[in-house]
Amino acid sequence: MTRPTAAADHHHHYPSEATTHHLPLVLLHNTKNFTVPFQSHLQARFHLIDPNTQPDPSLQPISTSIRVILCVGPSPLPSTTLNLYPSLELVVGAGVGVDHIDLHECRRRNIRVANAGDAFSDDTADYAVGLLIDVLRGVSLADRFVRAGSWASDKEFPLGRTVAGKRIGVVGLGSIGSRICRRLEGFGCRIAYNSRRMKPEFPYQFYGNVHDLAANSDVLILSCALTDETYHVINKDVMRTLGKGGVIINIGRGALIDEKELVECLIEGIIGGAGLDVYENEPNVPEELFELDNVVLSPHKAVVTPESFKALADVVVGNLEAFFSNKPLVSEIWLNVD
Repeated sequence: MTRPTAAADHHHHYPSEATTHHLPLVLLHNTKNFTVPFQSHLQARFHLIDPNTQPDPSLQPISTSIRVILCVGPSPLPSTTLNLYPSLELVVGAGVGVDHIDLHECRRRNIRVANAGDAFSDDTADYAVGLLIDVLRGVSLADRFVRAGSWASDKEFPLGRTVAGKRIGVVGLGSIGSRICRRLEGFGCRIAYNSRRMKPEFPYQFYGNVHDLAANSDVLILSCALTDETYHVINKDVMRTLGKGGVIINIGRGALIDEKELVECLIEGIIGGAGLDVYENEPNVPEELFELDNVVLSPHKAVVTPESFKALADVVVGNLEAFFSNKPLVSEIWLNVD
């Protein structure tokens, strides 16, 4: 971003909590690809500073007044950015994942972090099940088949595979993962999971590592956070263990899977299919996947519904209002990073 000239600094009057009807200051942190769908809702309650449309807020004097950053989308928030704001006390993420935020620096400076909580959980769980049905039954493939005139030409459509009774292995039994399990129970699926710890409140079989989970699953569904421990947690060894009929569904983060090895395993028939909403280098998707009928691709839109945006607005506003009222946050992330 181009920094304003000294003359521009001299003539630009930065707002403060005292000069904007006493509305608390909130700094937006986002790329131009990610907007705030409920921005007008926020502007009624907070004074929003948007670096994409206003002079650089890291310039004095406003930088010392910023106590809260609202991080929209997976916009990286490294320590170099955090350090521009010496009074920063809270980062509110408008998403579930927080791997784009420097949590180590937040913990070091006692900066609190909140995320979207359960706002996206139901819609994301629905989408994961939808991807699974699509991969197994070939819904998208059937649509292309009809549109291409293949049905009218009396061509043969390939058989799909049954969803009911499949052995489902869920990696990450959090808010989203647990909802996926409940939905698939309705299909008569056998559910097992891997997570950071065993969760006795759930009746599903626990496996301490993903290899054992894969060995006892027909489908792996990834719904865990991306951390140093889960980076490329699904590699060729895991996929070989899952087997040639196995299916992988990813609605978590792209880097949970070694994408290069995933492409190889799909092309070589080591696994049977995949449903992907996330990728390692978004929005770039390996072109080899475009030619595979056993792969369903989605542009990182599992969470996008009007209902989820309304729920997100409630969570974000709830967190901001709680912070400025010295009340407990709605969806605080406890920074137990090393």
